[in-house]
Amino acid sequence: MATSEASQRAITAQNPSRDQQRGPTRRAAVAQLLAGWSLFSLAAGVGLLGCVRFLFPNVLYEPPATFNAGMPSNYGVGVDETFKNTNSTWLVRTESDPLSGRDGIPGIFALNTVCTHLGCIPNWQAADNRFKCPCHGSGFRPSGMNFEGPAPRPLERWRVVLSEGELMVDMNQKYQWEKGQWVSPESYVVV
Repeated sequence: MATSEASQRAITAQNPSRDQQRGPTRRAAVAQLLAGWSLFSLAAGVGLLGCVRFLFPNVLYEPPATFNAGMPSNYGVGVDETFKNTNSTWLVRTESDPLSGRDGIPGIFALNTVCTHLGCIPNWQAADNRFKCPCHGSGFRPSGMNFEGPAPRPLERWRVVLSEGELMVDMNQKYQWEKGQWVSPESYVVV
């Protein structure tokens, strides 16, 4: 009994041959396996790089914490703003500093330029003889003592010493009035 071509195609479609029933070839399986391990290795490598990067600290480039401010004779009585922008420091020469127990003793001290309220930078107002913070209105006398506004405490002083006749300011050591540290011999240079 002869079957037509259309019948043969229908029978073949209903009963697939062994060639059509086979799964992926060995070559395709190996290719998929290699692709999977390659992606896994890539992800593990990226994760490992992140872990290695974690071992090295971030570096913040700042100016040196100790700087040479020059000869004391370079500074007249009053506030000097030479190092305000570069080292966050005002140098103040005074004829007397009763707040640090040096009443009637002329000398120089270094003030931190950061307001003790929220960290703004006050401006020196020579006409009013005070530092005035532009953010919230805190006022500080030339000695660093706060007298108006929300600042909770006076400005901090840096360590200042004479080294070979020149002023050396060390910003690693700060002196706070409320802790009684302004009386420290290194918070004030007698000139």
